[in-house]
Amino acid sequence: MKFLIDAQLPKSLSELFKLDGHDSIHTLELPKANDTKDFEIIKLCFEEKRIVITKDSDFLESFLINNSPEKLMLIKTGNISNDALLNLFKLNFEYILKINFRE
Repeated sequence: MKFLIDAQLPKSLSELFKLDGHDSIHTLELPKANDTKDFEIIKLCFEEKRIVITKDSDFLESFLINNSPEKLMLIKTGNISNDALLNLFKLNFEYILKINFRE
């Protein structure tokens, strides 16, 4: 699976996916880094078949109204530490990867 981790989430989350053998990039790795606009992220994810992982509700609105990005994981944990977020993903990684992202 291919993922794009959005700016509100730590780059270490992308590294966690990479350690598990997945193709993952963080917005910091894009030419405009965290200044990359949502429409540019959506375009890249469409072209590269990536799943957007974000906390940004604008992506949810776009997903529901325009069906873009094609695949989306919206994180709604509230304010938790990066360590707690990473642990949450580690504990649920197997389940997360089984989710049908609207195939």
